[in-house]
Amino acid sequence: MNFVPNTDCQNERLLARIGVKSVEDLFADIPQEVRMQRPLAISGGMSEQELVKHVKGLANRNKTVEGFMSFLGAGAYEHYIPSFIDQLLLRSEFYTAYTPYQPEISQGTLQAIYEYQTLVCELTGMDVTNASMYDGASALAEAALMSCDATRRKKVIVLQTVHPEYREVLKTYLPPRGVELVEIPYQDGVVDLKALEEALQSDIAGVLVQNPNFFGCLEKADDIVQLAHAKGALVVMSVNPVSLGLIKTPGECGADIVVGEGQPFGNPLNYGGPYLGFLACRDKFVRRMPGRIVGATTDKNGKKGYVLTLQAREQHIRREKATSNICSNEALCALAFTMHLSALGKTGLKQMAYLNLQNAHYAAQEIGKIPGMKVAFPGPFFNEFVIQSKIEPAKINAKLLDDQIIGGLDLARFYPELGHHLLICVTETKCKADIDRLVARLGAIQ
Repeated sequence: MNFVPNTDCQNERLLARIGVKSVEDLFADIPQEVRMQRPLAISGGMSEQELVKHVKGLANRNKTVEGFMSFLGAGAYEHYIPSFIDQLLLRSEFYTAYTPYQPEISQGTLQAIYEYQTLVCELTGMDVTNASMYDGASALAEAALMSCDATRRKKVIVLQTVHPEYREVLKTYLPPRGVELVEIPYQDGVVDLKALEEALQSDIAGVLVQNPNFFGCLEKADDIVQLAHAKGALVVMSVNPVSLGLIKTPGECGADIVVGEGQPFGNPLNYGGPYLGFLACRDKFVRRMPGRIVGATTDKNGKKGYVLTLQAREQHIRREKATSNICSNEALCALAFTMHLSALGKTGLKQMAYLNLQNAHYAAQEIGKIPGMKVAFPGPFFNEFVIQSKIEPAKINAKLLDDQIIGGLDLARFYPELGHHLLICVTETKCKADIDRLVARLGAIQ
């Protein structure tokens, strides 16, 4: 049984082979002061039956969307995932896949990635996309560096309506590369265009905008693009892919680089991961794109085949010439994305986006009727909106949790000035009865 640990005899042979007397010698370089000075709190071995019962007991202590009704979004969204997706992902040729370095034995994986790239380009209105990245946050940071490389400038603007955790990643990524990050404030839930115009000077490499933004509001994308391009800056737009079933694509708005989190298609919440980031751009920026690209070609017999056509990673070229050293191919998550979006098709995507829009607007309308609560921002929004309440959000969420409802995000965590504000998300997984239940519970909280 290959999961049984090595025997004492085997351990002795291994230690003798590498020239040490004991396992303790292997950890000699670790200072005593950082070592645990007591045995691990492990009670001992369990039978399989006991272990399964124990682990299930631990898992049941979690509050999940399986047993609770959730209205929490803020970058990770509950969407219905067709059952066939998980079943197909369990096929061995998929779930063990990583980078298909040998095209002659990786045609299936390469074709799946090629289809993923095609869908992302159609979805965003861009010319080319790479073979996926870690997540939406790192994709945005990589795009910011792309804008600096393309313009030969070292200053980037980010709107405060961009996801706060994405902005934290930017603050980690950019300074070591000598890039200055400037934040632009918001007004009524969207960017203050006057402040943006004043900050846009000839030294700005790119403007990073999220649309719909972190508050769920739709930014004035056309105006932002026009202001940025007038100063020679690129526009990097982070998007919710579901929203693109209804609103103008970033390509139609004039964006230069598009990024986002692909989790809404085919990937469950999973306590935060693994997810996948997508990154697409105009043709002229393709050689500045991180990661790799799968292309279609023909072999010597004229048959169609798929290969890695552009690989600007440190694994493939000199490290100092690489576009990025920490991007990856989230092949399994990208495959789930591809399956889900392919099953939806154009009509299904539009219907899904419309349900998200309608459900959120109905919820906002009904919550706004509750005394002491109102919709905080006046502009159009997609499937998230901000509620201002006289009652503290922590109290609201605690009461809702007692009724097996996961409430919205307390915005004071990221925006101190929004101390009594909740970010509520409603997707197609909620019906009218679910929303009415939320409204009734909110109305009963004193």
